[in-house]
Amino acid sequence: MSDKSSNAAYPPPSEIPQPNPVTLADLRAVLKAGFRDFLRAPVFGIAFSLVYVLGGLILYAIFLASGQSWWFIPVAVGFPLLAPFAATGLYEVSRRLERGEPLNWAGVAGCVLAQKDRQIPSMAMVIMLAFMFWVFVAHTIFALFFGLQPITSSTTDMLLSAPGLMMLLVGGTIGGLMAAVLFALTVISLPLLLDREVDFITAMITSFGVVTSNLVPMAVWAALIAGLLFLGMLPLFLGLFIVLPVLGHATWHLYRRILP
Repeated sequence: MSDKSSNAAYPPPSEIPQPNPVTLADLRAVLKAGFRDFLRAPVFGIAFSLVYVLGGLILYAIFLASGQSWWFIPVAVGFPLLAPFAATGLYEVSRRLERGEPLNWAGVAGCVLAQKDRQIPSMAMVIMLAFMFWVFVAHTIFALFFGLQPITSSTTDMLLSAPGLMMLLVGGTIGGLMAAVLFALTVISLPLLLDREVDFITAMITSFGVVTSNLVPMAVWAALIAGLLFLGMLPLFLGLFIVLPVLGHATWHLYRRILP
């Protein structure tokens, strides 16, 4: 029974279909579809976002309690790198809505938990390593510009100083490049791994190929994700209760348009 159920949930394709091109009109359409899915199943979107929001608040509390709240800035910049994995449950919700399957916690949570035996944990490790590497790079950049001196002035004064502005420029450039590469590797690979039986390397290669073949629209999509996640984090991460579900559902629909 379990084998039959598994095959029904994850039909193994013979091959990955030829990706469709992406247009700016597609981006508008998938955002509308993502918002529609959020309105159809808001409880799931809010619940999955809660894990992400609580993680951000806990990180902020840790830095605040340790008297190193300044370090929350690079962590907050890198924190959206974890968003694709947090959205896995949202992909499953959209998939069930798409297929007209029952939408209940037993089915959705069961599917998410079942991913531990598939390829998504390997992708999660890639994302986590990228996040940890970014935090290390941020510390290194700070040390290059400020050395071992303690932070005695306000954060604003430090950032507006000549070394601070140069640090922001260098750190922003390096962080942007890292985020762009990770985006290219994950934007399609995570929903692909949920939907089909492929290994995570193949999924990353497929995702990277889709992005490089559609540079302009995918760059716009990346900018939309980054901007909306940043705005969602500003009021104590509370805006992510709407932003994250909408983007998660929209990413699923974008994947469907690219790999039907």
